[in-house]
Amino acid sequence: MYTTFYGLKEKPFEISPDPKFLYLSPGHQEALAHMVYAVSQRIGFTVITGEVGTGKTTLVQSLLSQLNGSTRTAYLFNPNLSILDFLEYICEDLGVKTNRRSKGQYIAHLYQALLDYYARNVGVVLIIDEAHRLKPELLEEIRLLTNLETPKGKLLQVILVGQPELNETLDRKEFRQLKQRISLRYHLRMLTRKEAFEYIENRLRKAGLKGPPIFSAKALELIFEYSRGTPRLINIVCDNALIAGYASDRQIIEKNTIQEVIDNREGLGGQRRLARGKIVLIILLVLFFLLILGWYWWR
Repeated sequence: MYTTFYGLKEKPFEISPDPKFLYLSPGHQEALAHMVYAVSQRIGFTVITGEVGTGKTTLVQSLLSQLNGSTRTAYLFNPNLSILDFLEYICEDLGVKTNRRSKGQYIAHLYQALLDYYARNVGVVLIIDEAHRLKPELLEEIRLLTNLETPKGKLLQVILVGQPELNETLDRKEFRQLKQRISLRYHLRMLTRKEAFEYIENRLRKAGLKGPPIFSAKALELIFEYSRGTPRLINIVCDNALIAGYASDRQIIEKNTIQEVIDNREGLGGQRRLARGKIVLIILLVLFFLLILGWYWWR
C-alpha cells in the first residue's frame, strides 16, 4: 500500500522473523555466534534468552538459513506438548519413520537414527523456541535425550531459546543436573538508542529505500523512547507510522505522527482527542464570556 509512495520494494517492518532483515547489533551478533559455534563444535546444551520481541526467533531463522547438509535440525516452535507428542514430532522432523506409539519405541528409533547420522558425520540439532514454556517433565525428558551418546561424543545437540523465565526454571534445584550440562549461555539485551536508529535505517534500506531518511530525528527519538529498544515494538510503530504518513500524504514522518500511532496503540487516541475537544470548548466559552463582559464594559 505505502511501499510505492515511499519508494520501497517491500514492506520493511513486518513482524515475521525474516532473516533477510536481520540487523546484527553487537548483542545479536554475539548471540548468533554462540549458536553457530554450538552447532559447528557440536556442543551439547546451549541456552539463549531475551525479553519479548528482542529478535530471538529471527536469529534462529538466520541460523537455520546458514546450515548445510552436514547438519540435520529438528525445530520445535511450540513446546506445549506431551512427552509422546514431543517424541513423535522430533522423529518426524528428523525423518525417522515409525508407526509405534510407546515412549520406549520412539526413543529406540530415534537412537538408531542418531547413530546413523553420526556414522555419516552429520550433526543433529534440536532447537526449541519459546523454551520458557516447557513443562518440567518435558524439560527433564530433553535432558535424558542428551544421554544418547557414543564414547566420543553426544549424538544430539540442544539449543533452548526463550524468555528470561527460562533462566529462573533452570536455576531451580530439580534442574541442577541440566544446568551443569549447559556449555554456552547468552542473554540478548535490548537495542541501544544508536542501534535502534541503525536498525530502522537498515530495514528501510533493505526494503529498497534509495532516498533520504523517512523518519525525522525527533520521530526516531520518540520511537526509541516508547519501544525501549525492543525490535518488535519498533516494527509495529514504524509500520503504522508509514500507513498514517501515506494516508495523510506525508513524505517525512514527524514526531506528531509517531505520537498519534502510540496514542492509538495504547488506547489513548480517543481520550486525548476528547480532552483536546474539551479544552477547545472551554477556551471558546471563556472567549465568549470575555466578549460579553467587554460588550457590557464598553457599552
